[in-house]
Amino acid sequence: MKIFLIRHGESISNIKQNNLLGLPDHLVHLSQNGKLQAKQTGLFLKQYLKENQINLEQATLWISPYTRTRETAQIINQYLNIACIKEDYTLIEQNYGLFSDKTIDEIKKLYPEEFKHYDNYWQNNGKFYAKLPQGESPMDVALRTRQFLETVMNDNSNPLFIVSHGTAIRTIIMNYFHHSPEWFNHEANMQNCSIRLIDSENEENQEQYIYGGPIKKLKK
Repeated sequence: MKIFLIRHGESISNIKQNNLLGLPDHLVHLSQNGKLQAKQTGLFLKQYLKENQINLEQATLWISPYTRTRETAQIINQYLNIACIKEDYTLIEQNYGLFSDKTIDEIKKLYPEEFKHYDNYWQNNGKFYAKLPQGESPMDVALRTRQFLETVMNDNSNPLFIVSHGTAIRTIIMNYFHHSPEWFNHEANMQNCSIRLIDSENEENQEQYIYGGPIKKLKK
């Protein structure tokens, strides 16, 4: 089986405009640059599939039902024309609860006790377990993406294309390969519209970026 994991294109939240619009996370849409990224990803995939002789007759396109993932998938599929399209709510972004759309300084000021509790996990290699107030931990996301994997592994579709979010995609990889919480703690998020391929048909190269890459962490 081949599984193409695609993070959504750049959203208005990624460029710090969401605070001005006041949109809830599920309605955050793509920026103009995000739409261009999705087009470029679609063009890349069309060429990649042609060069690698990958047939799409049995393909399924799975989508998180958030606006930015729907928009990304719709643009990409203009170049792939996958007929079988399914949405699954287990693919949504991590719920950041009270910390949504706020800077660290704002969070410390508004929710000092909540931040102290959360930061205690973060500073002690417990990022995977750190639950956001009124939100989720990455472990919560991993539990639902495990359910998603159980669904698709019982499906006869191949290849699979999954358009989702950074944390959700990392937990899919974590679940598929049985990686540890420590792996998640140190795994960088994907750049917008990057693609990671899980290829169970190729034992020497089971998971890799084929387009884009991880977000580079800024040096302190």
